[in-house]
Amino acid sequence: FSLGALYQAAGGATRIVQVDEQRSYAVELARSLLAANAAVPGTGLDKTGETGGGFAWRLVAAPERFPEGIDLEAGALQRVNVTVSWVDGPRKRNVSLDSVVAGSVAAE
Repeated sequence: FSLGALYQAAGGATRIVQVDEQRSYAVELARSLLAANAAVPGTGLDKTGETGGGFAWRLVAAPERFPEGIDLEAGALQRVNVTVSWVDGPRKRNVSLDSVVAGSVAAE
C-alpha cells in the first residue's frame, strides 16, 4: 500500500508542476501580447491567434468611456483584455489579463 501511495503522490506532484508550467506560459504569452499592443487604433482592436503548443489567444481593445467633464479625445485610452486558453486533459483552462493602453491614429 505504501508503494502505491508514493506512486500516486509522485504522479500528482508531476501533474501539478505541468499545470503550473502551462499557466506560467499562458501568463507570459498574455503579457507579451499586451506589450506588443501598447498602442492600438483609436477605434479598437480584435485579434486572435494560436501557438504551436495549442494555446489560443484573443486580444480585444475598446475605447474607454469617460465621465462628463473629462477632456480626452474619444479613443485616446483603450481598455484591453487578453485571454489565453488551452486544453489540459478533460479541462479547458484560461488566463485573462486586463490593461489600459493609448489609442493611436498612427497604429491603424
